[in-house]
This record gives sequence, structure tokens and C-alpha cells, in this order.
Amino acid sequence: MPADMEQRSELLRAASDLVHTREQFVASMGALEEEIKRTFDWREWVRSRPGTAIGIAFTVGLFIGRKT
Repeated sequence: MPADMEQRSELLRAASDLVHTREQFVASMGALEEEIKRTFDWREWVRSRPGTAIGIAFTVGLFIGRKT
């Protein structure tokens, strides 16, 4: 295989790898964004931990009630 053909083949392979890596990165960032949204969504947090949420609400209510 001539040097030009070999170099072109390597460039095409590198470009293909770059595109594949970019696609993986975009997919990972999308998944991370969804996970962050779900983690910091108070509705989801309360849905998954109702007892803890009630306890926190009760404690905050006591704290506010004592201040007034």
C-alpha cells in the first residue's frame, strides 16, 4: 500500500473514532443532565422518600412555630 493511501486510511479511521467518541460523549452528557435534574427535583425526592420529607416538614414547622 502506498504511503499516501496508508496515511489517508489512518486519517479516515481517526475521523471515524472521533465521531464515535463525540457521539458517546453527547449521550453521556444527556444522561448526566437527566440524572442531575432527577436528583435535584424536590418532587422526585419527596416521592422517593416520603417519610423523610414529612419529618423535615414537621421539624421546619416546629422551628418556625417556636420563632413566632
